[in-house]
Amino acid sequence: MSGEVLFTVLLLTVGLERVAELVVSHRNAVWSIARGGVESGRGHYPFMVVLHAGLLVGALVEVWVRRPATAAVLTWAMLALVAASQALRWWCISALGRQWNTRVIVVPGAVRVTGGPYRRFPHPNYVAVVVEGFALPLVHSAWVTAVVFTVLNGFLLAVRVRTEDAALARPA
Repeated sequence: MSGEVLFTVLLLTVGLERVAELVVSHRNAVWSIARGGVESGRGHYPFMVVLHAGLLVGALVEVWVRRPATAAVLTWAMLALVAASQALRWWCISALGRQWNTRVIVVPGAVRVTGGPYRRFPHPNYVAVVVEGFALPLVHSAWVTAVVFTVLNGFLLAVRVRTEDAALARPA
């Protein structure tokens, strides 16, 4: 099986993982809204969806069109980072429980989670996103996608973190 095919399987697997995240997110959003949850940051959410879908599509297109040479050491190192970012992401999802969402929804009176990875720093899920954003394309040397996603994601995260921090700081 060619490297391009294996990379495609990896991207499809990550895509399916994203679908699982969206299912959890939707369930949690319904739960949050039913308890008076208030959503913030609706304006940047569509851009986030397009950017994250673009990561997968861009990496796939780049690898199949450009057919970059890959170094085994880079492939294995980036696969390890992708696996670590997935583990961190699901640790965040688990730690936040019903409060985890792809949207910014704050339930009035809900206790702010400070356990798990949130014990160390306030936005560990975004660490996972940043690491995965450059590591996933680099599994098959799709450096153009890695650079473009990382730069655009930096701008998005600046907005997202400000939005989230402001929403969490509002009095309940």
